Amino acid sequence: MEWQSPPAAIRGRSRPAAGLYDRAMPVVLIVAATRAELCGHDGLECGVGPVEAAAATARALAVSSGVAAVLDVGLAGAVGVPSGSLVIGSESRYDDLAAEWPVVDRLEPDARLLAAACAALPGAPLLPIRTSASVGGFRNTVSQGQLVEAMEGFGVLRACELAGVPAVELRAISNSPDEGDRARWRFDDAFAALAAALDRLDVV
Repeated sequence: MEWQSPPAAIRGRSRPAAGLYDRAMPVVLIVAATRAELCGHDGLECGVGPVEAAAATARALAVSSGVAAVLDVGLAGAVGVPSGSLVIGSESRYDDLAAEWPVVDRLEPDARLLAAACAALPGAPLLPIRTSASVGGFRNTVSQGQLVEAMEGFGVLRACELAGVPAVELRAISNSPDEGDRARWRFDDAFAALAAALDRLDVV
């Protein structure tokens, strides 16, 4: 699927008001936790964390039949990936969920969207992106090498999967989760990388 320029879209809020979604959604719906992470583009501001993200995305998809694809974007923390870099999600993992019986805690993005994102952003590594409601949530997992962590991806992709809407996740790295001094997080570099990526994807 090629990225398409959507028609007029809706902007959400962290706590959606009644009737907020009662307008046409874009062909490619950009979903981000905050307005700043939309980088000036129209889209859905879903709120922070996997629960808000899943609920807001599900609501948006439920009231509109015009959404052909979802692009989940935002900033992320990472180990082994330089700040200011872009990462395309090869898989979404839900790190907050643990149970003694089988649960859904891993999702793959839509293959066609993934291919389109990789073609448009050839320098971006393809890595699993972990979802946690707390910064540094992956510390309890056993893994080696590069680690990417965000707070909404699994919620967005799970809502899309249940609605039958293809989705993919794109993140710009702003920090290491081990860096406790947020004054040292490279927000400006991450926002610049994310904005440039959205322009290259031709999502306006």
